[in-house]
Amino acid sequence: MSKHLINLEDLEREGIQELLHLTDRFVEVTQRPIPKVPALRGRTIAMLFFEDSTRTRMSFDLAAKRLSADVLEFPTHTSSLSKGESIRDTVETIHSLGVDALIIRHNLNGLPKEIADGVGEAPSVINAGDGSNSHPTQGLLDAYTLCEHFHGSAGPQASLSGIHIGIIGDVRHSRVARSDVYAYNALGATVTIVAPKSLQPSDLTDWPVQISEDLDAVLPTLDVVGLLRIQNERMEEALVDSIEEYVESYGMTEARAAVLRDEVVITHPGPVNRGVELAETVLENRKNVLIKQQVKNGVPVRMAVLFRLLGSGVEID
Repeated sequence: MSKHLINLEDLEREGIQELLHLTDRFVEVTQRPIPKVPALRGRTIAMLFFEDSTRTRMSFDLAAKRLSADVLEFPTHTSSLSKGESIRDTVETIHSLGVDALIIRHNLNGLPKEIADGVGEAPSVINAGDGSNSHPTQGLLDAYTLCEHFHGSAGPQASLSGIHIGIIGDVRHSRVARSDVYAYNALGATVTIVAPKSLQPSDLTDWPVQISEDLDAVLPTLDVVGLLRIQNERMEEALVDSIEEYVESYGMTEARAAVLRDEVVITHPGPVNRGVELAETVLENRKNVLIKQQVKNGVPVRMAVLFRLLGSGVEID
């Protein structure tokens, strides 16, 4: 594994398995009465979130602090960026302060990689989501959540072999979908994208997936129903006729949930548009909705990433 985490494709199967197995260790840490270890004491991590975020930002912040790192919050809306300073100059300024890692979220595809290429080996750059391109730690935590659910933990040879996962909804604008597809496929799962043509990526040639526009035909074959949020903020034009028609064809309604086998699980990266991707009653009442577990697992997964990039790689405690 390099000193950066930009895309899961950079890790390959063995790198993903290593991080998921390391996550097992940090799950145990988070369950302690005092869930904190000194593994990154003396390290400084800067958070550069140019897009709004709740789950990812809080999760990274808590992960860093549980590893005893110092966290530098960068207020993008009140920084010198508002005076015309470029992102490159901002990064160079933060780099000069001696930080060990930059956690970056931005709406431009490829910006974290561009920054990583510019800084070289230090500081480490972690992509917390870039445009519609990639969200590697979300892919890791989604994969970990499924390994934990189906096998109890990830283990050194984490696998989702034999699991059929549907990724349903706005795949075109979803950085989560791209990272999930790679993680799931690397661990041996079968993945089917279910979306109207307008919400499918323009080119699926290199995607190791099956493709369908008919959710009701695919549902009986799925072990995992992976729902995606409608990304209205990324759409430059209306790509669905109406929300009502989207719900009728692709929403996890009470009627659709009723035909699922009891053991089928439902995931969603959040935030959920209640009544659109997922009916309120299904969200609140159906067992095996793993959304809260996904959020919970975000902390140990990101602890594993930070430790692997910045720690000794040997001792956690």
